[in-house]
Amino acid sequence: MTVKLKLQHLLVISILLCLACNDGFQVQQTGQERTAITDSIPNDKALEDFISPYRNKIKGEMEKVLSYNANPMFPKDTPYNTAIGNMMADAVYELANPLFYSKFKDSIDVVLLNHGGIRAGMSQGDIKTRTAFSIMPFENMVVVAELDAVAMKEMFNYLSKGKAHPFSNMSLVIDGNNKLKEAKINQQELDESRTYFVATSDYLIKGGDNMDFFQKAKNIYEIDYKLRNLLIDYFQKKDTISYSSDDRFIKLK
Repeated sequence: MTVKLKLQHLLVISILLCLACNDGFQVQQTGQERTAITDSIPNDKALEDFISPYRNKIKGEMEKVLSYNANPMFPKDTPYNTAIGNMMADAVYELANPLFYSKFKDSIDVVLLNHGGIRAGMSQGDIKTRTAFSIMPFENMVVVAELDAVAMKEMFNYLSKGKAHPFSNMSLVIDGNNKLKEAKINQQELDESRTYFVATSDYLIKGGDNMDFFQKAKNIYEIDYKLRNLLIDYFQKKDTISYSSDDRFIKLK
């Protein structure tokens, strides 16, 4: 290597070392370029031709008419028990109970869901597959918790706060101060000597919505049934859906 090349190398190394040690070095200017995404970008015809049949099939399934809703139902229609909540809880009781019995040879005593899980209402008119997806967009499963009398009493006290959590095959009466006055299961008083099978969702079974009494379950039974699929099956089973607020939850004045 010549002396000239050696000097050049030393000069480059010196400059790099100076830059590395210079704490005051700052970027003075940057450049940027905006690239707009518009509908002027041409479609990929081959991709569109591939996707189109699947899109049309899904759209057809979602628009399929399952039943007819006689009365509009929305989550905030009434303060304590809503028509749509009653419908959902009764649907779970009607369709999950035979499945639970076939697998475990026991019957569901109570259904309890959560008001916040109802994500949409139902207008009067045709009920479509899309309706079930709007009401229940989550992948929640129906599960059954076996609760003793102590946990059941905690459930009653939780519900006495007056929020419109859907339930079925049970009735509650509270006073004007939200104190529990009466609780019955299948029109019977609580039996302290037995356990009860409560159908609910896998979200609530883990303590969702502060339903901590489910954490005290003696056993948890899975029946492999999504709530949304259950609703679709229920709608298909019924020619007409007609629900209203009823006397399963009464608040005294």
